[in-house]
Amino acid sequence: FVSQQDPSGLRHVSEQVLNQLLESLLQQGVINQREMEAETRADRARAVIDMVRRKGAEASSVLIDGLRQLDPHVFQNLGPDVK
Repeated sequence: FVSQQDPSGLRHVSEQVLNQLLESLLQQGVINQREMEAETRADRARAVIDMVRRKGAEASSVLIDGLRQLDPHVFQNLGPDVK
């Protein structure tokens, strides 16, 4: 999913959900504090996809599970590759 996902795919995620996804990735050791900090929501959404791409399948699963739990509507709209 993540290796094929356009960063704009997270553009519908609210600021609150994006913050929760980042916090979850930080707590699970997928990203560090420096990686978590970006200036705008769009930058952070793009950064999340880029970070997770670099970190592989396990990081991708963490992101997908977090998105599924935090914003099922956006998750459903990402397409069949995600499920």
